Amino acid sequence: MRTSRFRAALVTAAAAALLTVAGATTAAAAPTAANPTAANPIGQDPVFQPAADTPVTALVTKLTHSQATSRLRAAGISWTSSGGCSDRNQPTCTSFDQVNLPTIQGAETLKRASGCALTITGGTETGHASGTYSHWNGYKLDYRLSGCLDSYVKNTFTSIGGSKWRSGSGNVYYLEGNHWDVTYYNCGGC
Repeated sequence: MRTSRFRAALVTAAAAALLTVAGATTAAAAPTAANPTAANPIGQDPVFQPAADTPVTALVTKLTHSQATSRLRAAGISWTSSGGCSDRNQPTCTSFDQVNLPTIQGAETLKRASGCALTITGGTETGHASGTYSHWNGYKLDYRLSGCLDSYVKNTFTSIGGSKWRSGSGNVYYLEGNHWDVTYYNCGGC
């Protein structure tokens, strides 16, 4: 009985410690979007409530072009650029500057799982569509088509319509005609 109480107290203390993050607090019965309260009429996030004077930013590790290419090279993944360059501000270049670490890890996971030769044709350079989960923001890579990759994606992942397949981890593979446009929400099981 004592052991059970001790475990419960320990779990409660650990949970409280984990839920207090750099000025953030949690509320036991915080409102949700479906259940707003008078104190929070718009129903903000029920888990994370930042202090009023604390800016909130996503904690995503960004890599430099050099860091990303070092990892890709070590994994046996190649890349190409129609302009023969890596300048992020030139649309004919292929840049990995400011790519998210989980995006590069996702490419590494794809290489290991598929066994396919992978060639990246698009990274974080300008010229792609905008949006939260965009190339520019480090979430997407474009891959050259290959029989091996086509077969792996189509036979391993779930078709969600519109030439799109979703991996088990939730990443989305979109066959855009002449390349695969992949959105990495996570590292794909790294």
